[in-house]
Amino acid sequence: MNLNFRFAIASDLHIALPETIWDHPSRFHLVEVSIPALEVVLEDLENSQLDFLLIPGDLTQHGEPSNHIWLANRLSKLPFPVYVIPGNHDVPSLLPNEQSIGFTDFPSYYQSFGYQNNTELYYTYQLLPGVQLISLNSNIFDGKGQQLGRIDEAQLTWLESVLASIDADLIIVMVHHNLLEHLPGQSHHSLGKRYMLENAPEVLKLLHQAGVKLVFTGHLHVQDVAYQNGLYDITTGSLVSYPHPYRILEVQTDSQGVTWLEMISKRVETLPEFPTLSQMSRDWIGDRSLPFTLKLLTETAVPLSDKKAYQIALELKYFWADVAGGDADFDFPNLPTKVREYFEKFGAIAPDGKLAFIDNHSTFLLEQKCV
Repeated sequence: MNLNFRFAIASDLHIALPETIWDHPSRFHLVEVSIPALEVVLEDLENSQLDFLLIPGDLTQHGEPSNHIWLANRLSKLPFPVYVIPGNHDVPSLLPNEQSIGFTDFPSYYQSFGYQNNTELYYTYQLLPGVQLISLNSNIFDGKGQQLGRIDEAQLTWLESVLASIDADLIIVMVHHNLLEHLPGQSHHSLGKRYMLENAPEVLKLLHQAGVKLVFTGHLHVQDVAYQNGLYDITTGSLVSYPHPYRILEVQTDSQGVTWLEMISKRVETLPEFPTLSQMSRDWIGDRSLPFTLKLLTETAVPLSDKKAYQIALELKYFWADVAGGDADFDFPNLPTKVREYFEKFGAIAPDGKLAFIDNHSTFLLEQKCV
């Protein structure tokens, strides 16, 4: 492995042209900023000497054709290649309807962004010599037409074959749903498991066998890095949710043959029409998080009266915003002991119980040659 390149991640853009915006009072997504925030990010990235940009899903608000068309046109003007995959919001319906494109229509909108003459919703592409991208589709529909987060059997077979045939120094995998847990007990919690692949263990087994080290995900709208047996699942927050983040990453091999991934994260903190965007969006989430926090409280197995749970939830108004920002250091001394211990686990706690601030700015070892 002898690699030197730079790339960026921007996730969950939720692009919404003004005439397509759903004005629902409880929505978490601040889609009004989707286009101006993206423009700020792209202006920065155009001056960052990138080799490519990855967007791991939820490109549009609700799969509207006009939003897909706008985004594909905007991305075509960039001086570097862009690679995308669908999120659940991009293909919310199996068949096209008056609001959204159909499930199988997605590749036709993004032929220049990974789907060259490809009718499947997954693909592989050589990004650079020695660097291979595998982009997976994690959206399927069951017999009742319900959308699920899963890699289907045909794609699993394809993935196994591709991993066996690739001759690359570094394989990068991109998929919308999370492969590893980014929240305590995420794969078992009713609120968290819908953001994970239902068959994550099957996919992870294939990736571990192939020595894959980097997976980039979205969907959860948080800044977090999870690690398991040499594999990093780096999930990136949404451009329409606090803290409106994106990442610039650089892979370098030094003179000793050691290959590193250096990651920095940036935020869109202000926009001309939203001069206090950062505080505004933090309040936006805080004002809408009460039902979510109450549900977390009711599943802590700590007996609480409805009144007490409500009081605690009010104290935790900014809890989810701080989780979304990554690298949180929680301290809730006034909460009941078991409740406090539960919520403090959502902070930047490493397996050894110590704080580890790796969610936004980090350097990860990818390869070290044996001497």
